[in-house]
Amino acid sequence: MSTFPTSSVQEARGALAARLRELRLDAGITGKQLAQLAGWSVAKSSRIENAVTAPSDADIRTWCTACGAEDQADDLIAANRQADSMYLQWKRLQRTGMKQLAETSAKLYESTRLFRVYASHVVPGYLQTPGYATALMRTIAGFRGTPDDVADAVEVRMRRGRVIYEGDHRFATLIEENVLNHRIGDQDVMAGQLGSLIAAMNLPSMSLGVIPAAAARDGVMWPLEQFTVFDDSRIHVELLAAKVTVTAPGELDIYLRAFARLTELAVYGAEARALILKAIDALG
Repeated sequence: MSTFPTSSVQEARGALAARLRELRLDAGITGKQLAQLAGWSVAKSSRIENAVTAPSDADIRTWCTACGAEDQADDLIAANRQADSMYLQWKRLQRTGMKQLAETSAKLYESTRLFRVYASHVVPGYLQTPGYATALMRTIAGFRGTPDDVADAVEVRMRRGRVIYEGDHRFATLIEENVLNHRIGDQDVMAGQLGSLIAAMNLPSMSLGVIPAAAARDGVMWPLEQFTVFDDSRIHVELLAAKVTVTAPGELDIYLRAFARLTELAVYGAEARALILKAIDALG
């Protein structure tokens, strides 16, 4: 996995480690003395202080007790959990199935006014047809070994996808042409999905661009991991093993600039429709 999408996590881990080090220094004890007071090896305390190992809640309480700073423990534990929430493995997110994960994001979708979505692998969730979503989720559930609640999860996704028709929401969507040719489900499923994309282009809330596979990318932008920008405050990056949440202003800016450059590569209107029709014709 690239370190770029997780640098916010590393930054948060580093900040927590720095606060723990300050507590030790304020207490006037060495790393060796802290390890003795905590009943740990010196190596463990060093790994925590240098952000090599993420501490558990119990580790933080023990550290604070050793430093005579028990009153700091709750705040530090909260900071530790926040860092942990930035990088969440799909296995952990989907341990009870996919329905709950879809439901937890519903409020975020309802509250977001501007969605900017770059799709490099699959059609974005809010544009998926029931058949496409079902085929995709069955593949994911089988690969990750998660509980099979696909039918319920698809129902939630379809309900969540109503945001493209309701309320004051706008969608700037960029889809790599390759996505149109990635076969998810059978021929009928793909034909229905591609036809639905053409229909979505007419929605007043939707700006849908397709980035041609043959687009010259020199000096512009190469294909990236799939990501969604929620207004200007939060980005979800989809990796194979995990979902990364980006909120650091510097990284938000990087993704927004990347999106702007990818927008320059996309075609819209009749040209985009022609690429989708070409993919439909290729189904045979």
